[in-house]
Amino acid sequence: MEQQEAVSDAVWTIPNLLSVLRLVGVPIFFWLILAHHDLWALLVLFLAGVTDYLDGKLARALGQTSRLGQLLDPAADRLYILATIVALAIRAIIPWWLVGLLVAREAFVAALGPVLRSNRLPLPPVHFVGKAATFNLIYAFPLVLLGQQPGAVGAVAQPLGWAFVWWGTALYWVAGIMYAAQVRGMVRSVRAAV
Repeated sequence: MEQQEAVSDAVWTIPNLLSVLRLVGVPIFFWLILAHHDLWALLVLFLAGVTDYLDGKLARALGQTSRLGQLLDPAADRLYILATIVALAIRAIIPWWLVGLLVAREAFVAALGPVLRSNRLPLPPVHFVGKAATFNLIYAFPLVLLGQQPGAVGAVAQPLGWAFVWWGTALYWVAGIMYAAQVRGMVRSVRAAV
């Protein structure tokens, strides 16, 4: 049986600092895309990916897993995705309806929050489908952006990026529906116990 790691209320931890640095990078990344500094934007995104990897590793290795970190980490991922899709849509690299589809999924999942709170339920654990969706989307849009570069790199990156976009979008919605089913099951359990 896998041992559950301790979660603290600590705020000032190395993993949380890395998550905050990642969040600070979001507006810089957004501006770089809008200013057509694509390679610099990709560098900022790469550094964000490195800090994302390190904050999770360090949290486990140093025993610094915290509630704040559990909120900051997915928030940073979602903000990078949001910043990317909005900037790419402004530049007409991706269609606005795709932005709407992804934002609608976030709104769908966010609408489950009040249900959890009113039933005093914790957030359900993240399912591997949701992790796979986030993985696909985090790689999809940078590849689509890289696909705007002339030459062989752009020619390879663009179709690869769009493949990740479609897989990620589909998995994102599947994960959202699975999340809703988890919440529904949790609520039924609570009501059956009462």
